[in-house]
Amino acid sequence: MLVEGTSLRSISRIVDVSINTVTKLLLDVASAAHAYHDATVRDVRCKRVQCDEIWCFVGAKAKNASPDRKAEGWGDTWTWTAIDADTKLCVSYLVGGRDGWWANEFMQDVASRVKGRVQLTTDGHKAYLEAVENAFGADVDFATLQKIYGAPTDEETRRYSPAKCIGWDMKTVAGDPDPKHASTSFVERQNLTMRMSMRRFTRLTNAFSKKVENHAAAVTLHFIHYNFARIHKTLRITPAMAAGISDHVWSYEEIAFLAQ
Repeated sequence: MLVEGTSLRSISRIVDVSINTVTKLLLDVASAAHAYHDATVRDVRCKRVQCDEIWCFVGAKAKNASPDRKAEGWGDTWTWTAIDADTKLCVSYLVGGRDGWWANEFMQDVASRVKGRVQLTTDGHKAYLEAVENAFGADVDFATLQKIYGAPTDEETRRYSPAKCIGWDMKTVAGDPDPKHASTSFVERQNLTMRMSMRRFTRLTNAFSKKVENHAAAVTLHFIHYNFARIHKTLRITPAMAAGISDHVWSYEEIAFLAQ
């Protein structure tokens, strides 16, 4: 239920256990899942990798959080993700801020997990430029894809409806990326999967995380399930099987037993 978009309190009511029990299960399994991902998702042979960041918040939006609360981790939170365009494997993820320091941490992790030369595509976020160079050097074909959106004129529509994409601007930053494969569509689709699979990512609700540790744990649990246990509709196998790092579809019990 945790990986299918159900909130902690809903699970507590349905299963008839304390919410503290649900939270402890989330933290325990996520800690083990993080260690497993870190050790297993290595030397992945990727041809094309797409990267993006998705916004959320912990406790309150940054503009509404007091300095004391911000010191506890409240405020805007960004989840960085890197997806193999062919196997749909999430190679790397990171929960944190959106500045250059976090971009460097994220890209260093991506570079440490892939094997061989890759074509990398990101959006136009400037922090990627230095981070990619620091992590990959000249051994990467790097392009940025900036989508251009038209803003709706009606205020109500602007608040609740996504803007319409009216064009894009692709730029070669390093190497020789193939323009046909310079895309961020798969990783942006992953953003939707995250919002559907984690209740705390749902907008305009009170299901947001109250602790940054719980938020990061939910992201970790999501990706161990997404990579190893969730069959991709197009691939008909899990991303981990497509990438050659798993030989079967994991059960929920196998994920839970990681914490033992």
